[in-house]
Amino acid sequence: MWNFEYIKNWFTWISKWIQKRGSGACGGMPACGETESDLQADAAQDYKPAPGQKGKTVEWVPASLVVINRMFDAAKVTPEDYVIDLGSGDGRMVISAAKLGARAMGIEYNPKMVELSMKNAAREGVSDRATFVQGDLFEADLSGATVLSLFLREDINLALRPRILNMRPGTRVVSNIFHMREWKADEVIDVEDENYYFRNHTVYFWVVPAKAGGTWKLPDGELSLEQSFQMINGTLRSGGVTTPVSGKMTGDRIMLTADGIQYTGRVTGNLMEIKTNDGSSAGWKATLVET
Repeated sequence: MWNFEYIKNWFTWISKWIQKRGSGACGGMPACGETESDLQADAAQDYKPAPGQKGKTVEWVPASLVVINRMFDAAKVTPEDYVIDLGSGDGRMVISAAKLGARAMGIEYNPKMVELSMKNAAREGVSDRATFVQGDLFEADLSGATVLSLFLREDINLALRPRILNMRPGTRVVSNIFHMREWKADEVIDVEDENYYFRNHTVYFWVVPAKAGGTWKLPDGELSLEQSFQMINGTLRSGGVTTPVSGKMTGDRIMLTADGIQYTGRVTGNLMEIKTNDGSSAGWKATLVET
């Protein structure tokens, strides 16, 4: 497990390495920015960000377009989506999402980077779908997002994790390089980019799970569930028999296994609707009576 000092040292090392090799104004970075006094400077001037520059939360480390495209492949981004990118830098992730037809918004602390992002979006012809807001990623309104993209740092992901878990069930979350510890990714994808500063990358993908923990009243029994992120386990009591159950939440979809029988259904607030996978028995509904 990477600790905070390791992560800081990693960013410092890769930033210095990129500077030595030379990169110009490349994009898709986390929480770009400079010092507080720099942020008060005139953003109207031409701005060329440099790898390794200090931001409010992390240094700027550019992201690979190959990785960004794979992130949005994993999230299955479509024109029906609204993508929010936290720490949007020069807007590369937002622009990539907009090119897929999605509406996308970047939250970026550095006003000069926000202006650069707008120029980049205009140059790519996606200004109608790509917007940028100057602000703190910890204070951003995430409620409308169907996809959340991250290239931050593990400790920042962890600080954001409670807010992400309270987003609408089914929201897809993708992160470049950094995971969320105990909240295991639903999918881990290795990506190679031979033309980037380093070849091997990892993309993490999650689906925000609905809250299913608690006691559910069945027509002829009771289902008690404990939930740890997307994983669930507990007991099913029916007809005087208690059976262990286990399963997983994927958004609002629930999958349970009890006594060798698989059940699937949906959780919507205080209502759960379940049926067997093979249709061998009629479906049933459960009501949440205790959390």
